[in-house]
Amino acid sequence: MSRPVAVHRCRFVDYTPSSITALAFPPLPLPSFKGKKRERDSKYKFGTLGVGHANGNIDLLEWTAEEGEIQASQAWQVRKTLPGPCPSKVDSLAFTLRYPDMFPSDTIPSCSDLRLFSSGGGSELLEWDISRSCVRRTISSQGGAIWSIAANPASTLLALGCEDGSVRLLSLVADTLQHHRRFDRIKNSDEDSDDDEDEWTDTWLVTGGSDSSLRKWDVATGRSTDRMGTDKMKGERTLVWTVGVLADGTIVSGDSLGTVKFWDSMTCTQACSYPAHGADVLCLAIGPEGTSVFSSGVDQKIVQFSYVPIAPETSSALSSAPARWIQSGSRRVHSHDVRCLASYIAPVLASGGLDMSIALTPALPASMTSSSIAPRVVNPLATRVTTTFEDSYYRRIAYTASMCVSRRARLVASMHETGVNIWRVLSIPDSDVIVDGVDPSTNPETRTSWEKVLEMDLNVRTNLIASALSDDGRWLVVSDLYEAKLFELSFNPAGLKPSRVRTFASILENWITAQSSQNPVSTGGSSFTFTPDSSKLIMASATTSLILVIDLSSEAPTVLRTFNQHCSAGSITSGRIVRGINKWTSDEDEQSVGGTDSISIMKMAVSPDGQWLATSDDLCRIFIFNLDSVQYHTSLPSLPLPPSVLVFLPDNPQILLAVLPNNTIHIFHVEHGEVPSWGREFNSRLPKQFLSAPDPVIGVAFEPLPSPSDDEMTGIAPPSTKPKEAIFWGSSWLCKLELDWEGKYTGQSRKRRRQTGPVAVGEMASERKLRMVTNYRPILALDFLGPGELVLVERPLVDVLSKLPPAFFKPKYGQT
Repeated sequence: MSRPVAVHRCRFVDYTPSSITALAFPPLPLPSFKGKKRERDSKYKFGTLGVGHANGNIDLLEWTAEEGEIQASQAWQVRKTLPGPCPSKVDSLAFTLRYPDMFPSDTIPSCSDLRLFSSGGGSELLEWDISRSCVRRTISSQGGAIWSIAANPASTLLALGCEDGSVRLLSLVADTLQHHRRFDRIKNSDEDSDDDEDEWTDTWLVTGGSDSSLRKWDVATGRSTDRMGTDKMKGERTLVWTVGVLADGTIVSGDSLGTVKFWDSMTCTQACSYPAHGADVLCLAIGPEGTSVFSSGVDQKIVQFSYVPIAPETSSALSSAPARWIQSGSRRVHSHDVRCLASYIAPVLASGGLDMSIALTPALPASMTSSSIAPRVVNPLATRVTTTFEDSYYRRIAYTASMCVSRRARLVASMHETGVNIWRVLSIPDSDVIVDGVDPSTNPETRTSWEKVLEMDLNVRTNLIASALSDDGRWLVVSDLYEAKLFELSFNPAGLKPSRVRTFASILENWITAQSSQNPVSTGGSSFTFTPDSSKLIMASATTSLILVIDLSSEAPTVLRTFNQHCSAGSITSGRIVRGINKWTSDEDEQSVGGTDSISIMKMAVSPDGQWLATSDDLCRIFIFNLDSVQYHTSLPSLPLPPSVLVFLPDNPQILLAVLPNNTIHIFHVEHGEVPSWGREFNSRLPKQFLSAPDPVIGVAFEPLPSPSDDEMTGIAPPSTKPKEAIFWGSSWLCKLELDWEGKYTGQSRKRRRQTGPVAVGEMASERKLRMVTNYRPILALDFLGPGELVLVERPLVDVLSKLPPAFFKPKYGQT
């Protein structure tokens, strides 16, 4: 029987996530008119999901299923974060193809094939360098603040709706960014814009303004050809917040009256109108088939409109159309304003807003909801079999935070956009002092279990991207994209006193300059970790993909060595690592990656004995370094996905666990550089409940071993044969999992396994019970402070929403 664990349930961390203001999927390449018609692929395809935040950061999310798989319980998860300039915000996002003429028409573009643009309410348009996570170039709108941006389907033009009431077109041909044309100016500013093409030639563009109208523009002349007026309430102007264009030319608009209108693009007249919302309609999304439209806004309700055929006996002489638009369904999946919607090839609708989380809802088009087609459609989110919009279960991507725990110092650090806050968790009373579950030595009303010891705001150029706290609480390191700052912490009666090491930036600059040709040199770090004895700091450079080993035991920090294995792509062939190429080559013999792409180092881990260092990058590679000799050791077999967690076993520091975003666990012996024979079938012994958890594994915690007893010291007590236990946790769940290497606790004998043959992942553990604890959510951090003492940090959504303005609520008679 396992002994109880004392849990510090911490809700004092005042971390406030940033609201979601923009969503974007990459465009699909246009098919060629000369070639044969592109056949519809039976499998869904999933592209990168871009998420813009109100603090200026942009998250890039990737699909977590392995190649060849359709369903993924964890859906999209954050692969990379582009830190925004401080201060800034993101109002609009747009992906375009870098070279659309050369891109194959049957391929989903990756991040290296895309260009990303954003605007944040100012007059500057930003183009991002996705590989280096920084701003590539900026260009002025020449018309004041940018209200909205939209790219044409051919990825050759970008339209800007400006504050001065005009539309600017920017040319994107041959990876350039320059002004192409300015449309005629109107008195009122443009709120939203969308492009339409006919035979892959730009013909017209639609904008919605603040003068209760929509306008249709001729792209060739830059003049307004038609004006479509909307309704007014008590003589006040109606704001057209969002517009969209379907493949057949139908125009859709959403305005401040809560009305969604469909317009005929040929005659520029209203086809139908639906008062679907109780407040402003802020966003629209068009389904992949063009037969469904989704709208949402201030009233938190997502409404579905479907294009359905009309029976011959019901059609009149005045309405000869074979189909019409109807309001087919609605549901609420958010608790505050919905700011953005996005849809892609797969029948999944992404939505986000002020409640800081992304909701993914299966949304099968109305044309495929017949009794013969719908049962055969696979739900990519694996929530349930049903994939229709009204009946399906939605999946929520919870917000996370960058936090770290110092065990020996009992400190909890939380990083926000421009600073760091640190709390200290006070010790619990001894068991001999507690009487009937109460500590009589102190007053329960005045007793506190935590205290805030440091609140620090920094002068940064971008939002902070990484931080780390040493295990003894002496060192704190934080970094934005361009500069890393090291602080030495000292305890005093008032709390913690930070003292900045002023020479740290110059020391890093000298070493990074010698290994990189960039000018100016960035000393920022994308990831940090301390060794268990807090004598060394391991830093991953944010822009150069270098690993720096820094000694902190002397008077001034000293860089012991830099490793550039992540800068080299010579050991990769067809996405797999070729062993033996760079094992014994020196750092100077490594060939850097060609082109302008930079490799991002994502995770780092140090073994409990301080001997081994494991680092992973976005190319799914893991490199092993020996910190005793400060040398490169080996590379591990490549993985199908970049790992989300790297952790060493405390009782066997040579064993490394790599947990992927789909919750599969890969085991490596770092000294031998291979997968041990007893760990190859470990995933088949994992319970299905663990593999199908709605959130990916964020961290793994091992309970520290207690001090050995007298019997164990003398050898009288027998050694424990029970497998090692670890706590795996995600944003909305945690569980205790036995690391059963040999399969002794799966409930299935070896004889039965020989009779049944090979098993799939999760089948061997079908009878194995696993308790998933879901009482804490969302979990921001979890770690052990000592034997039998666990600290768990959570930030409930109710506490976050309490700091926001009240959500829209329209009372009705008889309802509260």
